[in-house]
This record gives sequence, C-alpha cells and structure tokens, in this order.
Amino acid sequence: MPTDELPLDVFLQNDDALHVAADGQMLLASSGRCPPVKAILPGSFNPIHRGHWELALVAEQIVGHPIAFEISVANVDKPPLDGDAVRARLAPFNWQASVWLTHSPRFAQKAERFPGATFVVGVDTALRIVSPRYYGDNPAAMLAALGRMRDLECRFLVACRVDAQGKCLQVGDVPIPPAFAMLFQEIPAEQFRWDISSTQLRAQGSSI
Repeated sequence: MPTDELPLDVFLQNDDALHVAADGQMLLASSGRCPPVKAILPGSFNPIHRGHWELALVAEQIVGHPIAFEISVANVDKPPLDGDAVRARLAPFNWQASVWLTHSPRFAQKAERFPGATFVVGVDTALRIVSPRYYGDNPAAMLAALGRMRDLECRFLVACRVDAQGKCLQVGDVPIPPAFAMLFQEIPAEQFRWDISSTQLRAQGSSI
C-alpha cells in the first residue's frame, strides 16, 4: 500500500474488507493482522440506535463472544456508500465497538468473508435469507446459498421483529427448509425485543 494512501481509501477502491477497532485503528483484512470474527451484527446503522446496542449485548451473552458490527458499503439495490457516508456511519462507534467494513451485501458473500461466524439478525432478515425472491426467484439458488453457508459453518442468531399487525415474529414464523433448521437459533422475545426500526427513526428525525 503506498504510504500516502489510508486504509479506508484503499478499502473503497478494491474488494478487501477493513476492520475498524473501537479506538479508530484500521486494518485491511489482507494484512493478516485482524482479530478473528466469532459473531457479527450486520446492518446499515443509519442511524445506529439503542436497540442495536442492546441486541449486541444480549447476543454476546448467548454466544459467549464479543460482537463486532458490519457495514457493507455495497448494496443490492442502492448506490454504494462513498467515503463521507462511511465516515458518518463509523462515527457513533468511536470508543464503543469494533466495525467491519465490507463489499458484501448478501449473506452468502458475508459467509465467505467470515467463515464460522454467527450472524446476529432480525427475523425480517431471516425471512429474506430463506426467500427465493432474493435469489432471482430461484429456489435452487437459495438452497445452494444455504448449503454453502452451512458448509462454511456459519449460523444465524435471530431476534423477533414486530409486523404490521403488531405480532412479534420469531424463528417459528420463518419458512426455513428443514435441512437448514440448525442454522437458525432464536433469541427469546423476553430476552430482547425492539419495535422501532432505523427507518422509522430517520422519519422521526431521532437517533435514540
């Protein structure tokens, strides 16, 4: 890496991943010096709010490992984040938690980047993971992706989410193919429940 290039600039120009420690130190995954990833909470965090922090704490108690956060600068149906947007997303994590930046919007890609990791997700995300719609309406592609994630020994720790009717959806509401049921573990609603999304907070102009 040229001495005049910062790790974030290098990351934005290639398909590497970048680890940002709580103290702001940045290391590219290709450096071979990044900490191992045991459990990770992916999201856009626009904005991050108290529900995210509480979910991370509960997940850490369940898995017994520190939780890192992950932000993909690439998005399936939106333009990629630029440097200014990335810095704004990172700012609330300063001295709070470590963050991974990736170019991996899909969970099959995240699994390749973080084999053996437990991904902490909401049930809305779990529904997408097992929906052929998100694989080009191709059930075979969905099953292949789940099979690859199983082979990579990745798992999903799933928190409930409230639907439009006010019901707290949980793992039992997700149509998981039986062969992959072991990939999904539920966080009981009595341990964690957060009913306000980042989208709602943006609409309210709040960041609780």
